[in-house]
Amino acid sequence: MTSGSPSTSESSSGSPSASPASPPQQTRLFGRPPTGERRRLSEALRAETVGGMILLGATVIALVWANSPLSSSYESLRAFHFGIPALGLDLSVEHWASEGLLTLFFFVAGAELKREFVSGQLRKPAAAALPVVAAVAGTVVPALVYAAVCLAGGGSLDGWAVPMATDIAFALGVLAVIGSHLPSGVRAFLLTLAVVDDLGAILVIAVFFSATLDWTALAGAAAGLVLFRVLHAKLGVRGWYVYVPLALVIWALMYNSGVHATIAGVALGMLLRSRPREGERTSPGERVEHIVRPLSAGVAVPLFALFAAGVGVSGSALAEMFRQPESLGVVLGLFLGKFAGVFGGTYLAARFTRARLDPAMAWPDVAGVSMLAGIGFTVSLLITELAFTDQGTMEHVKAAVLVGSLLSAAAGCVLVKVRDRRYRVLWEEETRDEDGDSVPDIDQPEDPERRGKEAARRAAERAQHAGDT
Repeated sequence: MTSGSPSTSESSSGSPSASPASPPQQTRLFGRPPTGERRRLSEALRAETVGGMILLGATVIALVWANSPLSSSYESLRAFHFGIPALGLDLSVEHWASEGLLTLFFFVAGAELKREFVSGQLRKPAAAALPVVAAVAGTVVPALVYAAVCLAGGGSLDGWAVPMATDIAFALGVLAVIGSHLPSGVRAFLLTLAVVDDLGAILVIAVFFSATLDWTALAGAAAGLVLFRVLHAKLGVRGWYVYVPLALVIWALMYNSGVHATIAGVALGMLLRSRPREGERTSPGERVEHIVRPLSAGVAVPLFALFAAGVGVSGSALAEMFRQPESLGVVLGLFLGKFAGVFGGTYLAARFTRARLDPAMAWPDVAGVSMLAGIGFTVSLLITELAFTDQGTMEHVKAAVLVGSLLSAAAGCVLVKVRDRRYRVLWEEETRDEDGDSVPDIDQPEDPERRGKEAARRAAERAQHAGDT
């Protein structure tokens, strides 16, 4: 349910009395979208709110289970392996969730991001550049914060990449639950930021934390993506029985290459055609996204959270967390470094370029998104396991990832909720329909006399109804 200020809609309509000699305006990044797009985004947000609640519920179950007397059963289930060893796909339940099921989420995210770039909030280069710059700054600054803390305290620099990542599933889930009335641009900003952030983190893993890459498998995955694009966009081949097997082959090759397999999901989503052709009511990207989104939000992401979020944290790990440079660097990197990087990068980009935030999206909105970007969680936990070999240090850093992510989520929820209340009032004004014609009053030409008559009529009806009851 998107919202924007009434002044935004008035300025975009172009009043005839506007002076032609007015100075040129800077590019607006996140203006009030058309009515059709607002309705589509509203439907998606409602679905994601439910999915976000399921995700948070699965997270709570995982944390309680992993820290209860039944923790051994949780670890046994998570470590259980199954698959097809001959194809290099003998994975644990945890890895099937994080690299298999989560690929569906990244597929939907890639398709949505492609649509935003082509016809949505990010179709202008100036608009698309801002969250990308924020993502880059949001990866560099946390790493610098971690390095500074470890250099000052004599800690290991091996974990410099741990606070870099944003857990896109959790960040968007929290935003969907807490910020149901925020402008659509806020979600588009966080989506782009988180996808670019995660791609950067996966690239870091591939370059710095992977012993070997299977270039043959990677080339095969790339060839599969090219074939997918040719069949879909050039030849117009239809049929799920063509694309689903091809997508599975691409995913398997990507996994065996040593690159995180969710990259296949992002790539496939962004290769979907996002503009409808003549005779089509909707684009293939929108149709496929509509089919896959419920499976992603209602099944894939909650199961991923159930098997990835169960971090066992001992009392000693929490006690030592703020005494050890590595764990302290992770907490400060996620909680302060992410905020400073994302917010600072956004401000500098808006300050020194022609683009600026629309008046309907204020800097407190950016502050809320910047805080939510500090939810590193599962990606940070993955890098922790790759970066450290000492079990004691690894346990302390995992506790730090959990604490830093929870602090960022809590602070982000407060900031987002405050803004959501303000935008709820604006949304109610935008959707008010005093004359009962199913068209919001804000989208109708101003007619004071008609508006007054309709308001009086509806007031009389309400009074009569109250008298009857």
